[in-house]
Amino acid sequence: MKRVQKVVAYITLGDRLLVFTQRDYPDAGVQVPAGTVETGEPIYTAVLREAEEETGLKNLKLVKYLGARDFDAAKVLRPDEIHERHFFHLEAANPAPEQWQHWEMTPSGDDKTPVAFDLKWVEKKRADLFYDFDALLDKIA
Repeated sequence: MKRVQKVVAYITLGDRLLVFTQRDYPDAGVQVPAGTVETGEPIYTAVLREAEEETGLKNLKLVKYLGARDFDAAKVLRPDEIHERHFFHLEAANPAPEQWQHWEMTPSGDDKTPVAFDLKWVEKKRADLFYDFDALLDKIA
């Protein structure tokens, strides 16, 4: 089984969490910014890169590394992979839009077609995240 290094970003603005849905893939549910660590890339660099690529937000502040959890990628149609997810808390700078659309121009995977994300801020307790992205959500204040 192949192990793939991933990063997950819990981006907050005050007491709210940034979440998104994928316009063209509604079955993917509610998620937070996340992605693959590139070869030789430090995980701290990867989380900031992925967060900016998927949200368009600049000047994100790295608050804390929260820990790691394995995720069976068979749940997302990758039966030969285990994702070693590294979770981080990031803060957005004010002002930030209430909701917006952003296109990720460099998605991972076989299909390199840009992906449209519909982003918005929600109360952390109402995040209702898919694919175990909420695994360490309770570790952010």
